[in-house]
Amino acid sequence: MPEPRSRTHRNRRWIVAPPDVEAARALAEQLRTSPLIAQMLLNRGITGADAGRDFLDPTLKLLYEPELIPGIAPAAERIARAIRDRERIVIYGDYDVDGITATAILWHAIRRLGGDCDYYVPHRIDEGYGLNSAAIDQLCRKGARLIVTVDCGVTAIEPCALAAERGVDVIVTDHHEFKFNGCCPDGQPPDPLLPSAVAIVHPRLPQANPYPNPHLCGAGVAFKLAWAVGKSVSGRARVNEDFRAFLLEALAMAALGTIADVVPLVGENRVLARFGLGSVKQTAMTGLRALIDSANLTGEKIDSYHVGFLLAPRLNAAGRMGHAALAVELLTHADASRAAEIATYLESQNRARQQTERQILAEALAQASELKLDGDDQAALVLGAAGWHAGVIGIVASRVVDRFHKPAIMVALGAEGVGQGSGRSISGFHLARALEACDATLEAHGGHEMAAGLKVRAERFEDFRAAFLAHAKRELTTELLTPRLSLEAEAGLSDITESLATDVKRLGPFGQGNRPPVLCLRDVELAGPPRPVGKDAQHLQLYLRQEGAYLRAIAFRAADLLDQLKPGTRLHLAVEPSINEWNGRRSVELQVKDIQFA
Repeated sequence: MPEPRSRTHRNRRWIVAPPDVEAARALAEQLRTSPLIAQMLLNRGITGADAGRDFLDPTLKLLYEPELIPGIAPAAERIARAIRDRERIVIYGDYDVDGITATAILWHAIRRLGGDCDYYVPHRIDEGYGLNSAAIDQLCRKGARLIVTVDCGVTAIEPCALAAERGVDVIVTDHHEFKFNGCCPDGQPPDPLLPSAVAIVHPRLPQANPYPNPHLCGAGVAFKLAWAVGKSVSGRARVNEDFRAFLLEALAMAALGTIADVVPLVGENRVLARFGLGSVKQTAMTGLRALIDSANLTGEKIDSYHVGFLLAPRLNAAGRMGHAALAVELLTHADASRAAEIATYLESQNRARQQTERQILAEALAQASELKLDGDDQAALVLGAAGWHAGVIGIVASRVVDRFHKPAIMVALGAEGVGQGSGRSISGFHLARALEACDATLEAHGGHEMAAGLKVRAERFEDFRAAFLAHAKRELTTELLTPRLSLEAEAGLSDITESLATDVKRLGPFGQGNRPPVLCLRDVELAGPPRPVGKDAQHLQLYLRQEGAYLRAIAFRAADLLDQLKPGTRLHLAVEPSINEWNGRRSVELQVKDIQFA
């Protein structure tokens, strides 16, 4: 049986999208698809036939020209000049998948264009996130003439100033939140406080004509910058054929970063992910092939699930358990033998990460109960302990959010009196801005809406906890704290055909902002006894019947319901239709996301 993609949740509030029967019927006729698929498009804001065709069958022509991103033109020109003049270029990356892939994209691009290029990735625990002055000093001493940040740098005021003092140019490319210079008295947003740099490339940098995709991730920004550098070096509006082939190959790494960083998979991001996933499967990159092989995915149809839960964790394991430079080496200059060695090591590190994660999660849940942070009277959780692994706490924070549906901050309190923290949020609560509201209690912080990091002195930890919990209580309503399940439409069992399930796949790739479609089935009957399946019999296979239609469904980790699910029991189900391909056979199968007894 394939690895389960999610558990069956219960006790959520179902929100069924309001149907527009006439509009769905008209759109379905134009697109030659089913009214259910048309309703799913309407739910995503796709109302016209042309937009529907672009969504169902996107092309690379839907990518925006790189020059639309603020700051990219001077950045590309400066890098092109450095390539021509053989100046020493250093890419300063980050230790997560987005930063690793962004570093690799730009390294390959500059080297392909003939540049003298190296990279630097800080150590997660020893150095922390982003630029630091000690690293900048080291790079300047070693002869760097141009430092290009990827996935970091937009808040690095002091390190950029140090580089300028040493006569070294810096280009910042980032997508994270800015620092702001106070508040404007007229109520307008304040101007961002930006570092001194030759250019700052950021999709949300204020300008007269905002970039159409504000949610581009670090790897996406690096991909667009590589594209712009290729044009600048060629001196033409288009890159040459060799570099175009490279960009098509680099889409694989852009997709890894985009999916792993959990940015919304809509618009341009969805195009990058869709074509990048195709490039992942067909990649000729030695390191990526070794990574795929280590995950036992060679020859498989790789989708966003495989990236998010099988490939990305292996890359992340390098930075979480050791040094991310190994993962960058894998995706840059490792030969076949070295790539296989690194991929095997990352696999062992990933297993160690999983064991550490389970231990910390158990301790975190016990602490939440002891401090009474798990009750309905608290809107968030802030947990901390000495001995927690700083590289793993971000994943544990995600698990805590899943368990309680509240924003969660996990802090590893270090031996030297400084704690390193990582947080995850829920929809409607901007985590980076919440940390900004607690700035007086913190040493440093940064991130974006759904994920962020921080540093806090041990003696200020309780002050920070109190400030964050108070801020969350002010900002979060009961409605935001109530788990919800968004459903596309109500359907009958007979509506869910192989044709429908095939068309559902065309709505992907799925992820943040473009969730897999979930349908509401009312009053379906169990046609037989559920069959426990999987490791430790923790999943249930259900046989459903409704008005002469029969389908099989799988409810992951729902074995505790076995005694309540008798033949003839009538249920309301939230289901995700899919095509199950097993031993060369194709069949329609429903993944149960939620169960209510009729």
